[in-house]
Amino acid sequence: MGKWMCTVCGYVYDPAEGDPTAGVMPGTPFESVPEEWVCPLCGVGKDMFEPQG
Repeated sequence: MGKWMCTVCGYVYDPAEGDPTAGVMPGTPFESVPEEWVCPLCGVGKDMFEPQG
């Protein structure tokens, strides 16, 4: 479960933390995050994220 970074604002999605404010529980791999999920900082979709490392 790697981290993914938003190419627009630099937000890093960490699967260990998830995004509980959007209903994405800790331990959720990026691939399992719902398609309608958006970056919590800038609002872009999953397609604007790139894998890190």
